[in-house]
Amino acid sequence: MSEQNPFPEPANPDPLPPRRRRGGVVGGAILITIGLFALLQQFVRFDAGLFFLPLLALVFLVAGTVGRRPGLIIPGGILAGIGAGSILVQGPFSYLEDPARGGVFMLAFSAGWLLITLASLLVGRLMLWPLIPGAFMAVIGLALTAGQTGLQFLQLAGVGWPIILIALGIYLVFRRKELQK
Repeated sequence: MSEQNPFPEPANPDPLPPRRRRGGVVGGAILITIGLFALLQQFVRFDAGLFFLPLLALVFLVAGTVGRRPGLIIPGGILAGIGAGSILVQGPFSYLEDPARGGVFMLAFSAGWLLITLASLLVGRLMLWPLIPGAFMAVIGLALTAGQTGLQFLQLAGVGWPIILIALGIYLVFRRKELQK
């Protein structure tokens, strides 16, 4: 004898699952972004190769935010930072000498890591970890733009960072012993 379910499942009024619907929106957003870029290039003269990474970053960021997929925001932020850095050192900051140009690039790259954290707010899943590599890159970028003093700081930091790790390790070991007492 078969048992009938006294609580039948309600009929799904929407034949497509939510993920499938979002895929269409994400795909549409990607096509719109690429189409707008191609259309703009027909009327405004610019080096399309220079803007390839920022466009790709925009595609990832739009797909990640519209589709509420934080995993797509990460490459979007990284590509945005690299793309912006390339544009800055080949455009408005091309007059700078080498260490300072590298510093401008690193500052733009660090801004891309910050963008990951900011964009993650839009999808409701705050990611703070990108601030760590972004902060290191910002410090390096600032040091490179500071001239000789900044280069001396980087040289000192290159020698001193193992000492900082050792000190942090000793602190953690003794702190652990303190907690066990």
